[in-house]
Amino acid sequence: MTQPTPPTAAGPLAGTLVVDLTRALAGPHAAMMLADLGARVIKVESPGVGDDTRTWGPPFVGPEDDPHATYFLSCNRNKESIALDLKSEDGREVLTELIRRADVLLENFRPGTLDRLGFGTARLHELNPRLVIMAISGFGHDGPEGGRAGYDQIAQGEAGLMSLTGAAPDDPQKVGVPIGDVLAGMYGAYGVLAALHERERTGRGQVVRTSLLAALVGVHAFQGTRYTVAGEAGRAMGNHHPSVSPYGLFRCRDGAVQISVGSESLWRRFTAAFGLDPQAPGMSTNAERVANRDKLIAAVEDVFASWDAEALLERLNEAGVPAGKVRTLDEVYSWDQVLSQGLLTEVEHAKLGRIELPGPPLRFFASGPDGEREVTRTEHAAPPGLDQHGAAIRAWLRGEDGT
Repeated sequence: MTQPTPPTAAGPLAGTLVVDLTRALAGPHAAMMLADLGARVIKVESPGVGDDTRTWGPPFVGPEDDPHATYFLSCNRNKESIALDLKSEDGREVLTELIRRADVLLENFRPGTLDRLGFGTARLHELNPRLVIMAISGFGHDGPEGGRAGYDQIAQGEAGLMSLTGAAPDDPQKVGVPIGDVLAGMYGAYGVLAALHERERTGRGQVVRTSLLAALVGVHAFQGTRYTVAGEAGRAMGNHHPSVSPYGLFRCRDGAVQISVGSESLWRRFTAAFGLDPQAPGMSTNAERVANRDKLIAAVEDVFASWDAEALLERLNEAGVPAGKVRTLDEVYSWDQVLSQGLLTEVEHAKLGRIELPGPPLRFFASGPDGEREVTRTEHAAPPGLDQHGAAIRAWLRGEDGT
């Protein structure tokens, strides 16, 4: 049931049609990931207002009488927009035709909303048995709090992430980006790809569900097993690792650097480079260094106090010790390594003209007799204006565009 894609589209999902009913960030981020991979993504928005994030600002850019929120621009590249009132007969008819043609439908309504609109799971699969449905909720579609509304910072707190983030246990902090939304979107896109793959075997679509809660619990990593296996509930402890030492942010003469001494061989290299005793009492093993973390931090910062950051980073690099600086975002987006990875891309926006957006994080390479050649999609479309493609999509559905 694949459909023609816009001329600029390329990638592993080229020819896949995604109907995106989501708004805010988690769902739109998932849809953008699929669009970056070449899928044709049709974003369905409410007439007159559109996605909530079109009003999330400042900052806004563009003319005063037509401001554009940079928040919306962050998660809607490579999409088309159509405005539909899903409570109207016309809106439901157009959505029905989109569903008949779609490979994937994404939604992040509160549980039960689509059923009330007449598009419950049974109806969707009646219209299109091959449809993959991906639903993102705040805390899950079922369970004692399944209908609860979810927003990122609330979910970060409820899922324990804030208790692990901050300077100390009494200083819970959210992550500086809406990490619950982004992770739920990533897990959602990952689930969609798995369901599309299985559809090749079964011929039928299925429902994929995730939530902000599930996504955040899903990335507890070693902090999760620290509790479930060892019975220790981790707490915030600033910029140092709870299980590896020295690993974290260390002050030097004119600032700070970060180091990661993640093995005993690295510990020996590090101590040799800075004249420290690798066998000092309480320092000879990682477990001992973790137990004596405060003493070790003081000893390392005492040595670093005579070094400027740039020279210190050079010395650490020479010694083969992983290290780095803490960059501000203006430094990140001007860094030649970021640019070399395609992490900044230019697009032509219908109202804003030429703008730069953070680029997709995946690159693709084809192998041949002459070695690898990159086949990553390099041309991207700007986030759409509200209903920018509505007329064209309706014409396509009526078969009036020749496709």
